[in-house]
Amino acid sequence: MFKLKFIIILMISSLLFSCEPPKQADILLYNGNINSVDESMTTYEAMAISDGRIISLGSDHDILSAYVSEKKIDLEGKHVYPGFIDPHSHFMGYSNNFLRADLTGSGSMEEVVDRLRDHASRVADEWIQGRGWDQNLWADRQLPGNELLNKAFPDRPVYIIRVDGHAVVANDKALDIANIDGSTQIDGGEIVTKNGKPTGLLIGRATNLVASKIPSPSKEETIRLIDEAQQNLFSVGLTSVSDAGLDKDEVMLIDSLQKSNDLKIRIYAMLNPTEENFNTFVKEGVYATDMLSIRSIKLFADGALGSRGALLLEPYSDDKENYGIRSEEPSYLKQVSKLAYDNGYQVNTHCIGDSAVRLMLNTYSKFLEPGNDHRWRIEHSQVVAPEDLALFGEYNIIPSVQTIHAVSDMEWAPDRLGDRIKHAYPFRSLLDQTGWLANGSDFPVEPTNPLYGFHAAFTRQDSEGNPPDGFIPEEAITREEALKAMTIWAAKANFEDHIKGSLEEGKVADFVILKDNLLEVPAEEIYDLSIEKTFLNGEMVYSK
Repeated sequence: MFKLKFIIILMISSLLFSCEPPKQADILLYNGNINSVDESMTTYEAMAISDGRIISLGSDHDILSAYVSEKKIDLEGKHVYPGFIDPHSHFMGYSNNFLRADLTGSGSMEEVVDRLRDHASRVADEWIQGRGWDQNLWADRQLPGNELLNKAFPDRPVYIIRVDGHAVVANDKALDIANIDGSTQIDGGEIVTKNGKPTGLLIGRATNLVASKIPSPSKEETIRLIDEAQQNLFSVGLTSVSDAGLDKDEVMLIDSLQKSNDLKIRIYAMLNPTEENFNTFVKEGVYATDMLSIRSIKLFADGALGSRGALLLEPYSDDKENYGIRSEEPSYLKQVSKLAYDNGYQVNTHCIGDSAVRLMLNTYSKFLEPGNDHRWRIEHSQVVAPEDLALFGEYNIIPSVQTIHAVSDMEWAPDRLGDRIKHAYPFRSLLDQTGWLANGSDFPVEPTNPLYGFHAAFTRQDSEGNPPDGFIPEEAITREEALKAMTIWAAKANFEDHIKGSLEEGKVADFVILKDNLLEVPAEEIYDLSIEKTFLNGEMVYSK
């Protein structure tokens, strides 16, 4: 009996002394549904965070018994997801939009002018700028000229950007400043003329002739605009964005603001193909921190479908003499691709039309071996010839798409493409080739909210639920795939899946809290969902 008591005492003592005291954590979250988006799509109740990283996930009992913290968050059954990632956007361009009149949704050129008048009355700048017009929303659906701009603003230069960013209308005052006349030409662009005189409509690279004459905002103003932009992005759950086309000065400013903690959002920088960028960054190799990654070059193969600048294998169905615009010579695209390959850089090329997609698939294939992990990307991949689909899988080329474009374009895209529309916005077909894809918004072309693209991915419907059966519904992807495409797959497309994109031990504590389950909430409610809180590096950067 004495011996048995002694053994029991020893066992109890051993258990007591072997129990480690609880570890310190900066934040504990519990009583929630934490959707990790890991390989098994595991859901946890609780999560512990220290030094901006996730240190443990598990049940409430496991986490709350193993860790202590002065900061505990009762999730009250709400849902937690990895911070949303937009793998294709224009962050700096979006911030500059706060200086422009918002022309989104305008129903006519007359309404555009009215909005510009209102904007001009409130700004002191010499230049009057706007963005967002779309002639496909107008009664005649015709690309406009500058007649109304000239009448309304004869003495101030006006520059208004189409919603896709690939066409503008400039008034005569702006054309004069840029020295554009009926004889002006530019490779990769079109200056539309009538009776030998420019109409003011500029497409493709022709837009740069005027854009280069517009004064840039001051550094102080730029910093203010950047902060306003990131606050808006945090409010829709974005913690990382890829900026598709940056110059050296912009990259250096972003880096300095991140280092001073004035810019908190993470940036994946795609470099414009300039000699300055090549010499400053590309030839020096990859530069990557947890906040900024510089390892890719952004190229353009064509323009946009809405302004008939997308490069097609056959002419436009509604413009029989027009094949679109090739932005760069194939030799140049190959030259830059070689530079990227030799320096370990990713190539991300804008390709809307099937001819542009084929051009870049063939260009990439000269450098990439089957089974490679270079993760070169085709941005947009909107129209793909069926016989070219297999090249995505063969050479591990990433489709970087924007599912929201399908439902934004569905009212007019069939006019442009005719029967070829069945080969457009082929997200299911592309994903089946590669096993994964990245889904962004291309903001400010589309709204910043990633949930809109999430909705479009699996419904192929607009915010009103049209069309009832979906637009080319066979090309829809699943909810789970759509969630991955704006989290872990988006991170993978940026070579950052080792640090973010899922909620796993060792990864950065970037996450969002929602009341609803994205994998189950009725589709018709998604547009009304709101982000409760956004965290970046374990720090709350937004609260509703």
